[in-house]
Amino acid sequence: MLVEPEQLKQAPIIESDREQLIRAVIEEIRPNLQRDGGDCQLVGTEGSKIMVKLTGACAFCKLSSVTLESIQARLVERLGEFVRLIPVAGVGNTRH
Repeated sequence: MLVEPEQLKQAPIIESDREQLIRAVIEEIRPNLQRDGGDCQLVGTEGSKIMVKLTGACAFCKLSSVTLESIQARLVERLGEFVRLIPVAGVGNTRH
């Protein structure tokens, strides 16, 4: 029975570290996007899905799919697991 509570304690820490790593990867990319008048923000995570919002020039850029693929590849590399980056449209319409 001692193992079970210990596992419950570790799960939020692991998720927290995972989210911090995701945020760090996005923060590494943001300066390049901002130089071109765009930006990328983490909206949330749901299992292997990572939702991001492209803003500014990135929102309508023809190369946004290339940007998303690049961010996704870096996330897969750093996390060591397959994740899918999903662009989310809209302004402030998400409820938590």
